Amino acid sequence: MLIPRDFFARPSVEVAPDLLGCVLEHETADGLVAVELTEVEAYAGRSDPASHAYRGKTKRNAVMFGPPGHAYVYFTYGMHFCVNMVCLGEQGSASAVLLRAGAIIAGEDLARARRTRGPVPEGPVSEGRARIAPRDLARGPARLCQALGIDRALDGADVCVAGSPLRMLSGAGNPARSGKIVTGPRVGVSSAAEIPWRFWYEGDPTVSLYRAHVPRQRKLVTP
Repeated sequence: MLIPRDFFARPSVEVAPDLLGCVLEHETADGLVAVELTEVEAYAGRSDPASHAYRGKTKRNAVMFGPPGHAYVYFTYGMHFCVNMVCLGEQGSASAVLLRAGAIIAGEDLARARRTRGPVPEGPVSEGRARIAPRDLARGPARLCQALGIDRALDGADVCVAGSPLRMLSGAGNPARSGKIVTGPRVGVSSAAEIPWRFWYEGDPTVSLYRAHVPRQRKLVTP
């Protein structure tokens, strides 16, 4: 069942744990891939130094300042896409939930082809694609986007309408992925990382590995 917009019309820290077990699906001419979410991360607006909205509205983050229930897609490190769900922010601010990881529940062959940057499969899965463990297909925000075929063209997509190519569905209540929800520090941010707004299913194999942020060191140039 399609998730109603009211679901996202709440602060991101409330929406985030409720997204666990929900299903994000992307339908293209190549087929449909669906991911059941197992790990997410909440970000507030101007009160959150780790948020893209901390310093206000820009061309890049404009979708975050719009109505809830839309996808905010950004490009990072010059090579990866990440997708967030826009939630209700404070007046003049914004908030969103980063989708960090999930389990592929539909379109696994297509997801494998995308993860290996190969052509859409017409026959058996190749040996190279088969070597990717199922748990690793969408384990991490960049892998999740790659498996689903999400890029900046989907920035602003409405996930609450049936006609959208990118849709969020309520969870199917899979008992294998309805375990204890735990929280912890956020990943890959240099500010406010210690805020425990990352939520995941304890012990789920598709949850990404935690890596604390390590500041980049500048090389000293000897005159």
